[in-house]
Amino acid sequence: MRGHISAHAVCTAIRDDIVSGVLPPGSRLIEELLAGRYGVSRVPVREALRTLESEGFVTIRHHAGACVAALTEREAADLLDIRGLLEPLGAARAAARRTAAHLKVLRGIVRLGRERARHGQRAELRQLDGWFHETLAQASGSASLAALLTQLRRKIEWMYAVEPPAREERSWEEYGAVLDAVGRGDAERARALMAAHVERSRGAYTLRADVPGPAVRNPKQPVNTVSERN
Repeated sequence: MRGHISAHAVCTAIRDDIVSGVLPPGSRLIEELLAGRYGVSRVPVREALRTLESEGFVTIRHHAGACVAALTEREAADLLDIRGLLEPLGAARAAARRTAAHLKVLRGIVRLGRERARHGQRAELRQLDGWFHETLAQASGSASLAALLTQLRRKIEWMYAVEPPAREERSWEEYGAVLDAVGRGDAERARALMAAHVERSRGAYTLRADVPGPAVRNPKQPVNTVSERN
């Protein structure tokens, strides 16, 4: 029986499919097909699409319906600029507001990250990297900032392919330095260290092939439907 899955769960599922490329930019999002895909009624799908529109993942036109948003190169580049402002802010706030529990989790993540990087165990490093940033955002003590950072990371993952650094140990040493500053309550040093890390890592991000150029994609061009990707 359909309808027992929440709109939040449906939203997460659709967002994950957009970020992973299962639903590429420009794809039409037909409520009936999505309801069948996720085994729910159309009501949570409709609510999920509205949420994803507010997050910038979906475009809804009155007569044309919903489709996966297609950011331009300029809009995608803006995401990295915004990250360069928000990540350092989050680190500074974490230095001022973190709890002992946050520090314990962050130290465990950095210890594991350093160990995995040292032994070249790359499979786990991406997840650990995400956990570090997520926990640091939570340590900022601002639910709004943490939500913005989470949404921003999802959009960057959606728009960019990330080439792992040649020396991943360096990234984890940088995280360790940020954590030391956070642990000491040194907000300005935490901000500066995170800003330097974000700037250094910027070169690892390469736009995915399906991101359109500076011109806005023609909304009348043929697009894939959900059923074509199944």
